[in-house]
Amino acid sequence: MPVTTARSGRPAHRPRRARRAALLAAVTAVLLPVAVACSDAPGLPEVSPVAATAAVSSPTTSAAVTTPAVPTSVTAAPLPPPPAPAATVAVTPGPDAQAVGPTAPITVTVTGGTLEQVTVSRDGTAIELVGELSGDRTGWIAVPELGYGRTYTVTATAVNADGVPASSTTSFTTVSPGEKTRAAVYPIEGRVVGVAQPITVEFDEPVSDRAAAEAAITVSSTPAQPGGFRWVSDREVRWRPVDYWQANTQVTVSVKTYGVHLGDGVYGEADLVRSFQVGRSMVSTVDDTTKRMQVVVDGVLVQDFPVSLGRDQYPTMNGVHVVTSKYESKIMDSSTWGLTGTGAYRTEVDWATRISDSGEFVHAAPWSVEQQGVENVSHGCINVSDENAKWFHDNALPGDPVIIRNTKGPDLPVWDGLGDWQLPFDAWQAYQQ
Repeated sequence: MPVTTARSGRPAHRPRRARRAALLAAVTAVLLPVAVACSDAPGLPEVSPVAATAAVSSPTTSAAVTTPAVPTSVTAAPLPPPPAPAATVAVTPGPDAQAVGPTAPITVTVTGGTLEQVTVSRDGTAIELVGELSGDRTGWIAVPELGYGRTYTVTATAVNADGVPASSTTSFTTVSPGEKTRAAVYPIEGRVVGVAQPITVEFDEPVSDRAAAEAAITVSSTPAQPGGFRWVSDREVRWRPVDYWQANTQVTVSVKTYGVHLGDGVYGEADLVRSFQVGRSMVSTVDDTTKRMQVVVDGVLVQDFPVSLGRDQYPTMNGVHVVTSKYESKIMDSSTWGLTGTGAYRTEVDWATRISDSGEFVHAAPWSVEQQGVENVSHGCINVSDENAKWFHDNALPGDPVIIRNTKGPDLPVWDGLGDWQLPFDAWQAYQQ
């Protein structure tokens, strides 16, 4: 009996195979646009990436399926950059440093940033301090005179690459000396001296650390000449060249003892610089054998005059004497070197030029002109005529050497006046007194 399908009412059952084909067609209609949108294979129809419609036939019915919109790509929002590392600031002298030297530099070092500001206070009061900033603004240095027994506070501020500030604050205290000492230098500023003039540096307090003092003293000359130190006492040190100064040498002495510990709590109070000039070379030689005095200036003999030296009981000392002072008129008093009673004297003489601290002079002795060049009649001085005494007085400079030979007297001690040339250089340096 044939089965017919009514147009209304419940539809007749579709065969199982037909239902499966329709279902498969519907699934294919949904997936097809995705495959097309993602492929450029030839021969396939163009399908809109936003929506596509596929028509699928079945033996008994047709179906239309609409696909949803499919995006082609997704763009993520960019992540923010990480924050820059924090700047760090280091200040020297370090926090709570004590007994800082008054010449110590103040330094600021920045890592991971640049320096913006440095403020300094001294004993609680803000001060202006001139310093030098590095080209990349990561370093700053000031070398002020800090003074003794002062407290400083330094605050330095820097920023990193993001402009975030960082700061460091340091306080420190400078040393408080037990004693302070000043130095004096001879020859004085601008003095013109002879070729045998040593340099004297004298302190007004005892110095126990001699090496520290010597390291703080610089002697420079033009032309340059080697030399060295010898201590005369715990307050006085001398410097001499190995040989006589060259004529017309320019000399500068720098005593940089400010802030230097010179031992036993004694610190230098101030620095000192002095310059002087060595003049022409004038070397005088007195020979007891000939009883004459010859004066050579820059290698040329310019004077040769007779002398009378010390008699046998008061012989003139041998060796290199050095001119130290001059007097147009001077009282010669034997009591100053121990001679009193019989044979003592107190006499005024003219044109006196001192050559030792023990009382030896070149001076006018008109009373002994007849003995000059013949015999020795003085108490140890070099007697010459008025004319010759005045010439020597007028032409001699402090530091001119006067070499005395062949007398019956002892050698001039190293410690007597400027007896520094009585020993060769190495022996002179090693000599202790």
